[in-house]
Amino acid sequence: MKKIAVLLALILSFSACKKEEKKPTVKIEKKKPEIKFGYKLDDYKVIQDTIKNGVSFGQILDRHHVYYPKINEIATSITGIFDVRRVRAGKPYLILASKDSTEQAQIFIYKHDKINATVVDFKDSLITARHFKKPINVVEKEARGVINSSLSETMDGLGLRPNLTWEIADIYAWTLDFYALQKGDSFKFIYEEKFIDDTISAGYGNIKSAVFKHKGKYLYAFRYIKDSVSGIAEYYDEKGNMLRSQFLKAPIKFQYRISSRYNLTRRIAYYGNKIRPHKGTDFAANLGTPIIATASGTVIESERRGGNGNYVKIKHNSTYSTQYLHMSKRKVNKGNHVRQGDVIGWVGMTGNTGGPHVCYRFWKFGKQVDPLKEKLPTAEHLPASIKPAYYKFIQPLKYQLENKKVPVKKPQELTETIAKK
Repeated sequence: MKKIAVLLALILSFSACKKEEKKPTVKIEKKKPEIKFGYKLDDYKVIQDTIKNGVSFGQILDRHHVYYPKINEIATSITGIFDVRRVRAGKPYLILASKDSTEQAQIFIYKHDKINATVVDFKDSLITARHFKKPINVVEKEARGVINSSLSETMDGLGLRPNLTWEIADIYAWTLDFYALQKGDSFKFIYEEKFIDDTISAGYGNIKSAVFKHKGKYLYAFRYIKDSVSGIAEYYDEKGNMLRSQFLKAPIKFQYRISSRYNLTRRIAYYGNKIRPHKGTDFAANLGTPIIATASGTVIESERRGGNGNYVKIKHNSTYSTQYLHMSKRKVNKGNHVRQGDVIGWVGMTGNTGGPHVCYRFWKFGKQVDPLKEKLPTAEHLPASIKPAYYKFIQPLKYQLENKKVPVKKPQELTETIAKK
């Protein structure tokens, strides 16, 4: 009997322990609400689309059950912030509509680009419009390459977009002839890339520093703001000399060839071997290649006339003017002010021409001269008083171009090295 009683006690004790054991709990995580442009999307029916050709702001709202005169009221109320007449075909937009049976649009979001949008809220009696900018993360990156054929092909091979190639071309337009690049020339530059949500590229930022090895020489470029009041950045070499000159070397950034030079004694067989002076420099390039102003100034002529075809003439100051002939199309009009590097037209074959090119003519005191032989004025360099601060600023940038990491020790030695060069 005692054995049975002990056994029964053990069974009852085991059963009690089992009851006391806690069952494992399963933690169910609540789905975080998706919030975009300041709205919880779960509260709306979300409609995404792209503006089609010929479709207006009013037509879009009308399709989503917002009718006149409400549309007129919306357009009038937000005129100072957003002009609804300027919505462009191809731009994406977002409609946040009510979830009830009417599915009436309550919010219209127009995406200007990946970063900027305009939010028009008309769900209540108070109509509002505001600008929205997505937070951007700027990442510093490095690119390096060796020229095999051209800069653009090398950059393409690195997976870099063309606008970054154009930026590099802008920086070195005054000091480096991209047409004369040789196989084996190399480059390295440090640049910024902007990201949305850490994954979506939103374009490039500034090129902070660069170096080209060309014909055995190292051509440095450092972005520097010498005047905090104006906030204008320029590129300087390691000695503080500005890379930008008053005049660019060519009206085309790269991928061109000089097909005919300034020549006052040129003879042409087609005209019986008679002397027909050529007072311009011909830069041959593909049809549609952008033509840029070689210096800032005011457009004094923009028209199509005779053998010149479509052409533009720019007055830079009381001494210099430049002229650009045979354009397929002109981008500027008489009276426009243009900055150095601005696109003013595109390479064509209008007027008297045997192939696509731009005839670049250079005027000094009203007389046409050869720009390739002129000693042209240069831009201002850094004054001596600023150079010590500049040397200190570029010290880690130069080290970064020559090595892989920013220096953390003995910065004074690096400063002295730069100053000696």
